[in-house]
Amino acid sequence: MKPFKRLGDARTPDGSLLELFSHDGSYLIRANGIELMTSRRHLSEDRLAEVACAPFKDSPLARVLVGGLGLGFTLRAALKELRDSAEVVVAELMAEVIAWNANPEWNISVEAMQDLRVRIVQDDVYKVLRANPGGFDALMLDTDNGPDGLLMSENAALYEKRGIEITIAALRPSGVIAYWSVGEDRSFVGALQRAGLSVEAIRVRAHETAGPMHWLYVARRKGEARARA
Repeated sequence: MKPFKRLGDARTPDGSLLELFSHDGSYLIRANGIELMTSRRHLSEDRLAEVACAPFKDSPLARVLVGGLGLGFTLRAALKELRDSAEVVVAELMAEVIAWNANPEWNISVEAMQDLRVRIVQDDVYKVLRANPGGFDALMLDTDNGPDGLLMSENAALYEKRGIEITIAALRPSGVIAYWSVGEDRSFVGALQRAGLSVEAIRVRAHETAGPMHWLYVARRKGEARARA
């Protein structure tokens, strides 16, 4: 069995330990010893970008936000969906995660981060949303393990009532919010609906043929959802 090689580590504001590993040609990030993401299974991260960005693929001035860089899969999928004149803002709290992705030795997300459409912001996604009212056509929020499986306490605010309100306020007219979740969370769906959103729940495998099932919650303002129908 090929060994795991530890490439780097970082401490989040609440003291959680993030670690980057390589293993048999793949990369993975663990949070407090629990696998957070891996380059072997990323279909659900790809789908997150596809469902959020598809309505804006022909919009020349689309502006979207990726909340959480991870291993860059949502970012790369968003770039495939959008025109050359679009803007993709990536909010990532941890400077180390940005550095891991940009490291040419590992080549995790070097090309995507150098794309002229991309702007990397080292900050809490909650703060980026709050600072950009009416700023985005699509929001792709893959922070921690989603509302169902938080590993780091600093991410909780994004999924609470005030965080949902700030997220909605960051949308442009006809905007889309797509949340990634490690598991089903009906209480979170209820919170989104009480905030005035229409929610579509999509179950997606982590990999095309195997691996666990993840959930995507795609939300729009209720009046706009009816108009689209």
